[in-house]
This record gives sequence, C-alpha cells and structure tokens, in this order.
Amino acid sequence: MEISQIKISRLLQSLLFLLTFDFIAPVSAVYFYIENASPKCFYEELPKDTIVVGHYKAEQYDSSSSRFAVNNDLGISVTVDETFDNDHRVVSTKGGATGKFTFSAADSGDHRICFTPSHPGAGGWLSGGFPSGGIKMTLDLAIGETSQIESTDKGKISEIVQKVRDLNARLLDIRREQAFQREREAEFRDQSESTNARVVRWTLLQLFVLGITCAWQLSHLRAFFIKQKLT
Repeated sequence: MEISQIKISRLLQSLLFLLTFDFIAPVSAVYFYIENASPKCFYEELPKDTIVVGHYKAEQYDSSSSRFAVNNDLGISVTVDETFDNDHRVVSTKGGATGKFTFSAADSGDHRICFTPSHPGAGGWLSGGFPSGGIKMTLDLAIGETSQIESTDKGKISEIVQKVRDLNARLLDIRREQAFQREREAEFRDQSESTNARVVRWTLLQLFVLGITCAWQLSHLRAFFIKQKLT
C-alpha cells in the first residue's frame, strides 16, 4: 500500500512537470521520475536555428539507504524527434548516468525529447520498474543562443583567445630577438670589414717601407762596392 502511494505521488509529480515545462524559462533545471522501461517524453516548441544543450543526471532509488544515488551501471538513451516532419530523428545517443546532448532546430515546430533507462543487469533494457520510486532524472536544459550556451562557449573562446595572445606575444619576442641578432651580425660584419681593411693597409704600408729599405740598401751597397773597387 505504501509503495502504491509513492508511485502515485511520483506519477503526479511527473504529470505536473510535463504540464508546466512549457512555461519555464529558456534555461531551466527540473527533475522527473521514470517508473519502468517506457520512455519518458516531453515536447518543446522551438524556433528555427535554435540551439539546445541538455545536461542530465539519472539517480536510481536505493532501498537499503532509502534515497536516490547515481548508479554507474545505469544507462540513459536520449532521442529527439521532429514531430512536424514525420518524427524525423535528429538525436539518438546512449550515455551513462550523467551526460550531455546538443542539437539545433532545423525548422520551427514541436520537438519530442525522450529519455529511456537501460541496465546491463536486466538483459539490456529494464524489464520492470525499480522498487519504491524507480529513477530520478535531473535535467538542465539551455535553449537559445543567448542562454547558458553562450556563457559556456565564451569561457572556451576566452581561453582560446588568451592562448592566441600568448602565442602572438611569443612571436613578437622571437621577432625582436631575430632583429637584435641581425643588428649584432651587421655590427660584427662591419667591424670585421674595418679590421680587414686596416690589416690590408698596414700590410701595404709595410711592403712599401720594406721596398724603400731594400732600394736604399741596394743603393748603399752599390756605392760601397764602387768605392772599394776604385780604391
């Protein structure tokens, strides 16, 4: 009897969620309950080109502790269908007890979002409801480009921009280092050319002095030999 009352209470809360979901804000965090293997679905009317990002967490009821807790063996299948386009499926993904799904509305109209639990211990799909409450699903849905999607992406973009700025600063440092090395190379080249020019001039001067000295000595020796011969 107590279990039946709990199930009725959970069912009423789920119905209340479905009735009020259309009136919540574009960014919402809600929870609902899944009693068995049947998909839990709701409808959302979306304008064209609207981006939707959903974060979910599934908690299984633990009768030993009388509370809901995350079970890592629990799997959740998420599907999104365009009801206005012959139930065209735009999302079909399977994840763990926590996960994320993203899609963009190709056209305006109602979209059916469904969650189906699975458990490997039950041969794949759940064969029946969990005792005393089943599964509690917490859903954080961000709708529209001006919602939490932008704030999340802005953080990533800011990080990328900062990395690009750091790379640009490093590139400028490398360019300044290269310019400094070119200036040092030009100074060294000018100094080497100046030194080589001075060495060449000094060598020519030495050769000139040596030539004059040789000529003077030859002239002096010639005069000496002539004088000795006459004597």
